[in-house]
Formats: sequence, C-alpha cells, structure tokens
Amino acid sequence: MKTENEGFDLTITVNNFNLSYNDVGEGSVPVIFIHGFPFDKSMWHGQMDFLKSAYRVISFDIRGFGNSIDTDSSLSIDLFAEDLIAFMDELNIEKAVVCGLSMGGYIALNAYQRFSERFEALILADTQCIADTPEVKEKRYEAINEIEVNGTANFNEGFIKKVFYEDSFRNKKEQVEELKKVVFSNPEHVVQRGLKAIAERSESCSVLTEINIPTLIICGKEDSVTPLAQSEAMKESISGATLKVIENAGHVSNLEQKDKFNQHILDFLKAIDVVGDGAFKVD
Repeated sequence: MKTENEGFDLTITVNNFNLSYNDVGEGSVPVIFIHGFPFDKSMWHGQMDFLKSAYRVISFDIRGFGNSIDTDSSLSIDLFAEDLIAFMDELNIEKAVVCGLSMGGYIALNAYQRFSERFEALILADTQCIADTPEVKEKRYEAINEIEVNGTANFNEGFIKKVFYEDSFRNKKEQVEELKKVVFSNPEHVVQRGLKAIAERSESCSVLTEINIPTLIICGKEDSVTPLAQSEAMKESISGATLKVIENAGHVSNLEQKDKFNQHILDFLKAIDVVGDGAFKVD
C-alpha cells in the first residue's frame, strides 16, 4: 500500500546536479509540469492531487530552484530545456505531455524546438513566445543590479503584486501567502541568474507554425505579466490549438482558479486520449 508521501521529493542526478521531483500516479504517457520563475514544483500540488488517480503526473524543481540546488551554473532557457530532456532520459520516458507555466512555457517551447519527438502534447499556461524587448530586458538588468545592492525583498514584494489578480489578495489569501514563502526562499544569486536567463532568452514564435501535436493554451484573463493577447497570438499560429481563458485569474491561474484550470487539463487529456490507469476520480 502506498504511503501518502510516496513519490514526493525524490532526487535524481541530471546533467551534473541533483534534481528534486515528484512522480505520482500511473500511465504510459506522463504529464510533466514545469514551474515558472521564481517558483518551485510546489505550485503544481493542486494539479498533481487532482490528476494522480488517473494519470502519471510529474513535477520538478528546475535547476537552481527549490531543492534542485546548483550554486555554480549560469542559467539559461537552453540549459533548462536540456535538463528536461535529460530528466526524461533518466526516467526512461520516451514521450510526455509537457505543461509549462510562464518561464516553464519558455522552457517547453525551447525544448519542443529542438526535441519535438519527445512531446506527445503541449500545454502552455500564462506564457508567451516573444523575446524581451530592449526596454523590458533593460528593466530586468536594473532589477538584477537592485538585488545586488539591496537584496531581493523589494523585487519579491513587487513580483507577488504583479502575478496575482487583485481580487486574489482578498479572496485567495492562503494561496498568496504560500507562493510568497516560495518566492522569498530563493537565494539572491538564483533570482539574479533566473532574471538573466529570461532576459537573454530567444523568441520561439517562429516554431509555432511547426507544432503538429495537440496543444492547449490557458491564460488568466487578468494576466498582466504575459497578457491574454500573447496567448491569442499563439493560438492563431499553432494549427488546431485550443485556448481556454480563465476569469478572475492573473498570471498564476493554476493557483487562483485551480478547479477551472484542472478541468481544462482533464478535458484536454481525455480529448487527446492520453492513457492513464483508467480510474479517474476526484477525492
């Protein structure tokens, strides 16, 4: 009989660092969740709990974040994508449904561009395919310099205010506090290197017309970080893509409107006939 915590906080060596991950449920094609910046795999607990009775679901801390500690490497979206594929190799996963939120979406698109044969389907949540404009890039480097001088407190507080829809600060206080703890747990150098990785990322819009697998796009209607217009543009470029807009949600729609987010993913998995253990139930 499985214990409640079995499959959580596992560790595996990938690309010369110890990657921390959760791996629960059963199914021949797993769903892999990639968290955004500057979060960790805990942001996916609501999705893991919902889907684990019918599907194999995996979440992991990307290099440098959460318990996937790496104090030395220069971080980049390219490197994160290579880590994803190496992680799949270590777990003997040939293909997966990959779901990335925000920076997780950047990673998923980057990996698809280079390793498309490893994808069964794609879920892009509150993300975009464009690279930073010079103005946005400059702001990220200003934030890096500010952190160097004054630490992460001001950056973290401002970031939390941006990612949630304003109503969430009144109605979703527990979710706000939980994510705030995660954001504030990051060492300064990880936040700085993460910002640099995002600032220096390449655009992935040019790959969208080549995507030929089932694709679900989810976006909080009030997302001000990666606005709905970006999701709408991706839908237009990806043949057959489905876009689901979640009301009363900002940039972390999976936390703010967990039930709606989960239902969209479940409907998508059923529609594309991803095989789980056939015993889906809501606890």
